[in-house]
Amino acid sequence: MNKYIDEAESLLMHTYNRAKIVFDKGEGVYLYDVNGKKYLDFAAGIAVFAFGYGNKEYNDAIKIQIDKLIHTSNLYYNLPIIEAAKKLIKASYMDEVFFTNSGTEAMEGAIKLAKKYAYQKTGHANHEIISMNQSFHGRSLGALAVTGQPKYKKPFGPMIEGVVYAEFNHLESVKELVNEKTCAIIVEPIQGEGGIYPATSEFLEGLRKICDDNDILLIFDEIQCGMGRTGDMFAYQGYGVKPDIITIAKALGCGLPVGAFAAIYKVAEAFKPGDHGTTYGGNPLAGAAVSKVFDMFESEGILENVKEVGGYLEKQLDSLVEKYDFILERRGKGLMQGIELNREVKSYIDKAAEKGLIIISGGMNIIRFVPPLIITKENVDEMIGILEECFGE
Repeated sequence: MNKYIDEAESLLMHTYNRAKIVFDKGEGVYLYDVNGKKYLDFAAGIAVFAFGYGNKEYNDAIKIQIDKLIHTSNLYYNLPIIEAAKKLIKASYMDEVFFTNSGTEAMEGAIKLAKKYAYQKTGHANHEIISMNQSFHGRSLGALAVTGQPKYKKPFGPMIEGVVYAEFNHLESVKELVNEKTCAIIVEPIQGEGGIYPATSEFLEGLRKICDDNDILLIFDEIQCGMGRTGDMFAYQGYGVKPDIITIAKALGCGLPVGAFAAIYKVAEAFKPGDHGTTYGGNPLAGAAVSKVFDMFESEGILENVKEVGGYLEKQLDSLVEKYDFILERRGKGLMQGIELNREVKSYIDKAAEKGLIIISGGMNIIRFVPPLIITKENVDEMIGILEECFGE
């Protein structure tokens, strides 16, 4: 394993402080490294692998498409992406969709669409976007510009102009920033990298009213909290607040690199030929994966499992909060959970990996739990047992 790690370090740009593990295969909710060691996975590739590893139905759908047609470009139509679009539109309550290669690209497209809509409406391009402090929307320059965490942006300035930041869950701070230049408000219904903070109903409802009253677009970033992770297909559906644009990725392709942004019709029609594009986005292989993902969410009863096991995970994590005084609180919804400690969590994450448990952080002092959506209560108990061993040591 060390030989592989040394080789990787000599070849790959050092943009990650990777764990000293080389994974070889996966089965169900478990991963195996090249030495055959088994790990319970409570990270799911950062909220990606909804169905776990080695799912035959999903894998077969991709294999069939590989033998049939992988890529043609967006100069032509293809059947898998039409089916995928149909299912995504039905699940999201949107009207039209653009498929991308990643969540960051989905956010870039959503920003461009909001700006084009405002330009078409006003005839000028001098518009502002309101984002939230502690938000995270991606690492490309546009997505970074609307990310409310300076540590990600400092070396890469100047950012695009016209982005201002309000306080998450503080409606008055948003109202103070609204002016005649404001074209959109961007928010995660549950902040992920910012510390697993769910929005309050009052906050999202208030944002919707501000947007309606001022003809401003409401953009929900559901890249991490969407695709069933909270127990609803999209987190905003649990709040009963509909956005004008939504960004999606992670479990949308369950491992294949695919994202999307979707919009209501009056906004989507602002894009004309030439306004946006992608070579790979929405190719037949990605379309086959997305289409099968939506089919399996329904046939496998994924949302019902998230609600049941997510509730059990909440209770078990709450019991840890009561038991250990260094755990300050639990936050989250469904199978997107976090516990905040009064200290940094890296040592706990490293110790957990030694004991065969994969967990990740959601900030310097937050342990994040975003497991495959097929986990069972027994898997939760196994995870809690290992975590408690780490706390004890």
